[in-house]
Amino acid sequence: MKRNHGEKSRHILMIIILLLVCIAAYIGIDIWKSSNALIVRKYAVSLENCKTAIRAVVISDLHNHSFGAQNKKLVEMISQQNPDLILMAGDMLNEDSKSSEVPVALVRELAQIAPVFYGLGNHEIAYMEDAFVDLSEELTQAGAIVLDKKFVDVKIQGENIRIGGLYDYAFGNNGDNDAMAAPQDIKDFLTEFGQTEDMKIMISHRPDSFIFGDASTVWDVDLVVSGHNHGGQIVIPFLGGLYGGDQGWFPEYVHGIYEKDQLQLFVTSGLGSEKQILPRMNNRPEVALLEIKPEK
Repeated sequence: MKRNHGEKSRHILMIIILLLVCIAAYIGIDIWKSSNALIVRKYAVSLENCKTAIRAVVISDLHNHSFGAQNKKLVEMISQQNPDLILMAGDMLNEDSKSSEVPVALVRELAQIAPVFYGLGNHEIAYMEDAFVDLSEELTQAGAIVLDKKFVDVKIQGENIRIGGLYDYAFGNNGDNDAMAAPQDIKDFLTEFGQTEDMKIMISHRPDSFIFGDASTVWDVDLVVSGHNHGGQIVIPFLGGLYGGDQGWFPEYVHGIYEKDQLQLFVTSGLGSEKQILPRMNNRPEVALLEIKPEK
């Protein structure tokens, strides 16, 4: 009887060890996929000021990662979507990157596919401050239109579109997050940006820039395109992303399309991750294809 009991205990121990090995292998594979296995996700957006269907690829948060030599896999995947324009929503390198080679080389390739519009993220801004490098000029020379508190009016597929970029918050730091308490240069920029009947797209690295306070009711923007939160870094089934910067734990605006008062907000889960305490999990690197269509 003792021998049988011992054998039974060993069998249970072996099963537990096997389960732990399987769980560890699953987690390891998932972490690898969440860093390296690109996926395309398509999103439909209907806008009142849109008159012609537009295909826009959105990418963000590459964080100096490479998908194949010189990001060949990423470039090929974007090219396969036949985009009319490409929106890069910031943090394509890290603030401590040794050079800007990765995002500059990527822009050079993407600019041969479609017009590229680049909004700065916190890592680009910190990189320029620390390295004393004019990254915006390097990206411009590579073929991107770099936008930060700036906008351009372009014609895509016969459609007049105003595209802007804003990293800063679209409100003031007065406790109420009041839009009219924003710094004067931001108010001037956003006021002028809204003075058109054309479709208005804003690249804003942080979704937080427009979701707090009354920013989404005051400023005239049709579509805000963001990244920053890496889809919550770890995506928990049925609960969603784990953490989202200013939004804290289990953030509401972290991945997908949202209606926020008078604007629509798209947040991509991005392509990579900076040095985080926890790795990306259950969170494939995303090339987002926005199919922007007229509102019926």
